[in-house]
Amino acid sequence: MSDEHTIEARIYERLSKVIDPELGRSVTDLGMIAAIDATPVAGETNTYDVRVRVELTVEGCPLSQTITNQINGAVASYPDATLIPSIEVGSMSQDKLTQLVAGLKAERKQNPFNKPGIKTRIFAIASGKGGVGKSSVTANLAATFAALGYDTAAIDADIYGFSLPRLFGVQSQPTNLNGMLMPVTAWGVKLISIGMFAGADRAILWRGPRLQRSLEQFLSDVWWGEPDVLLLDLAPGTGDMAISVAQALPNAELVVVTTPQPSASDIAVRSGLVALQVPMKVRGVVENMSYYEHKGEKLRIFGEGGGARVSEQLTHSLGYEVPLLAQLPLEPELRETGEAGRPAVLTKEGALRSDGIGETFRNLAESLMRLPQ
Repeated sequence: MSDEHTIEARIYERLSKVIDPELGRSVTDLGMIAAIDATPVAGETNTYDVRVRVELTVEGCPLSQTITNQINGAVASYPDATLIPSIEVGSMSQDKLTQLVAGLKAERKQNPFNKPGIKTRIFAIASGKGGVGKSSVTANLAATFAALGYDTAAIDADIYGFSLPRLFGVQSQPTNLNGMLMPVTAWGVKLISIGMFAGADRAILWRGPRLQRSLEQFLSDVWWGEPDVLLLDLAPGTGDMAISVAQALPNAELVVVTTPQPSASDIAVRSGLVALQVPMKVRGVVENMSYYEHKGEKLRIFGEGGGARVSEQLTHSLGYEVPLLAQLPLEPELRETGEAGRPAVLTKEGALRSDGIGETFRNLAESLMRLPQ
């Protein structure tokens, strides 16, 4: 085997470590590397021009630059010779793309999260009533998981009151890959929401949508890969969507969000008691808007004790411990930053904040992951 052929073979092997960010598979497994050609550079010892022809799944793929940069890095860092990379980017033929999508769909002909041995931790974030900050908790918790290095996904299961696209600053639609949808990634979190389709022609893909069918499509018709964590932002109350989640995802774990006042905490208990009729386990309670810090003093604007009441009542009714996992402050920044499209637990660079709110959500995320499945 010539030196050029050796280099080409080894570069192909190195490219098997380059992962497509959307599909979660290596570019070699996906058939995206169409050719690798190494040519000696005249007059230079052990130096080669290396041309890599890449075929992306869709023309104008938004993550093409990310893939190109990774391939460049894999070639340029080759240890046994000086390689000068040249990356040519194109797109797959329709036939090749059809075969790829058919193969991916064949791997998961049904809900990928409802099968034995699944590693994904699924947390359904629920509340008894609207206005308690459930979606804000979901968005910031998802962003925290992602910032901590977990492969994180989130489904906006509040079909009629969707808000995750706004909280993550998402204005684009999922990529339609021959009938299989790719979730939109924002702040490190893979997202899907009916809000990404509302008013668009692609909304017809969801055929309605009916509540239960929409959840099934969110789970089965979207390529999620194998995330470490999946969060579901449920609609308030104990209605059809909560039951649909329990049926589709019996391994889901419920987290109940409340505020301190009795009117909210009493209703929050009802959302937790759904676990008496379905297989979901209630993992804990998050009390939002617990206090407002002013000049070093914690002002209990909405009263206090709601989270503890929900925790105690659910522990008593369900027969196992349902802890109060976190008490989150009332911070205008949480709302203002979230409405501007960045989860407030993140810095502008996307790192987890190291101050109080960042540490609070870090502790919440780590507490959930420590709980045994």
